[in-house]
Amino acid sequence: MTNREKYRLFCKTEESIPLFSKDWFLDSVCGVDNWDVVLVEKGDNIVASMPFYQKKKAIFTIITMPKHVQTMGVYIKYPKQEQKYEKKLSYEKEVMTNLIEQLPKVDYFDQSFHYSITNWLPFYWKGYTQTTKYTYVIENLSDTENVFKNFDNAKRRHIKRAEKIVEVKFDLPVKEFYEHHKMTLEKQGDKIAYSFEHFESMYKSTYSHNAGKSIYAIDSDGNIHAAFFVIWDKNSAYYLISTIDPSFRSSGATSLLMKKIIEFLSTKTDRFDFEGSMIEPVEKSFRQFGAKQKPYFNITKTDSKILKLLCY
Repeated sequence: MTNREKYRLFCKTEESIPLFSKDWFLDSVCGVDNWDVVLVEKGDNIVASMPFYQKKKAIFTIITMPKHVQTMGVYIKYPKQEQKYEKKLSYEKEVMTNLIEQLPKVDYFDQSFHYSITNWLPFYWKGYTQTTKYTYVIENLSDTENVFKNFDNAKRRHIKRAEKIVEVKFDLPVKEFYEHHKMTLEKQGDKIAYSFEHFESMYKSTYSHNAGKSIYAIDSDGNIHAAFFVIWDKNSAYYLISTIDPSFRSSGATSLLMKKIIEFLSTKTDRFDFEGSMIEPVEKSFRQFGAKQKPYFNITKTDSKILKLLCY
């Protein structure tokens, strides 16, 4: 069996693998043949994995993040018997070093690791560098009363305003969602950064796996004020794409949608991950929903002499 075939079986049994690293999700955002994985095996068991997306950019071969994938990186299956702290770090060093040594030689490497990975030292020892990024997460969605209690007063006012203006609906057709996002970006002088084919593949795949949902707010004149596309597994939901019409930004529709999508997800998963942002106003908005800051690692390495000269 190839590593990818072994990994597909591993994903079926290992529920705690983050959604972005699941085989079927990688199929939808990379293409079935455009990603691969390195594995650490002990006997017949996989104990660590690291999927990667490799492509050509100009003359360079790079490992990078696919569009709409927040994190990939290392996944470690720890022994069932609880390890002492020193043994845990030693185990992490062993499996991470093994994974690193199996990665293909490329000109540039760039991956973000899930926030559950808190030790990147084995990568540092192999010449990689790290930048800390942040996401924001609401924990324990099952207690919606407590979740909504932690909303900022401004968000509460937005919700009350929106309830008088818009109706919330689910399952905006894939083409309508894409065209709405394209239109709202054009109003702001921007262009959409992903193709319809890419979005359709991801949208249909997550829906078929009962792991994706669109939600939107529409007024009595048929104007869509805002729409979200979220994905989830049993561990976490992710605020993947939002499209907000700047003509209706003051309606409060985004806050109402956030409340409604959390209600929907509260019986399906444990957490809501805003996917973070280093943009100051966006970060503030996430905090106002009561989300907690979570640091995660962006790991990079430049091996190409040409790229090093260009970058430095």
